[in-house]
Amino acid sequence: MTKVLIAGAAGAMGQKAVQLVNSMDDMQLTAVLAPHLADNQRTANHLADNVAIYHALDDVQEGVANIWLDFTVPSAVYDNVKFALQHNFMPVVGTTGLTDDQEKELIEFSENKHLGGLIAPNFGMSAVLLMKFAKKAAQYFPDVEIIEMHHADKKDAPSGTALSTAKLIDQVRPSHQTSPDETETLANVRGGDYHGIKIHSVRLPGYIAHEQVLFGGAGEALTIRQDSFDRQSFMSGVKVALQKVATLDHMVVGLEQIL
Repeated sequence: MTKVLIAGAAGAMGQKAVQLVNSMDDMQLTAVLAPHLADNQRTANHLADNVAIYHALDDVQEGVANIWLDFTVPSAVYDNVKFALQHNFMPVVGTTGLTDDQEKELIEFSENKHLGGLIAPNFGMSAVLLMKFAKKAAQYFPDVEIIEMHHADKKDAPSGTALSTAKLIDQVRPSHQTSPDETETLANVRGGDYHGIKIHSVRLPGYIAHEQVLFGGAGEALTIRQDSFDRQSFMSGVKVALQKVATLDHMVVGLEQIL
């Protein structure tokens, strides 16, 4: 039986993850990290009486779990994952906000410890396929922009999925700058810029997670879009990650690495 700690267990994604782990025969939820979760809220948060509740990172006991499943916030994720690696947890990270340098440092640390882990910009299969298709299309359509749309409470922009999509596109498309001579009459109206790839972030109530990648060419256009209408859609990817992370000997980035 593999033991799991969920960081951010009281959040929307955390609660989905709690219910997922509770439903798995080969996994046991043994602890949660939730700063504001009181002991008398166990039932409402689907936590058994024997699940340890930690309110601070330094309170977490080494050995309480094998896997550290992180659905917290961008401001906490780096410290959480570093702590997990230092204390021999295998991290499965669904929280976005890690910088390239932070990812590199964490991967190198995991390699030195021969400890498996996964950083997943998105656990949805449709999002993983969108990134794969976009990378392929960029070889033929260098003019591209990305629009990502998320719920109003999302803490970071652009989304980790959109940024990962831009990075994958940047790996294969010819050196190119979209509309280099344009003038913005309203600051930042053209969105963020990743190596010439424009990324536009939308935050509105009613949305969950959505992304469009728009390619333009001479006399034609291609749009690739994915929509996540329910957070439950991410749980199939989380389940795969939990079951396969132990087969890794270092941290990898992207759910596609273990499919």
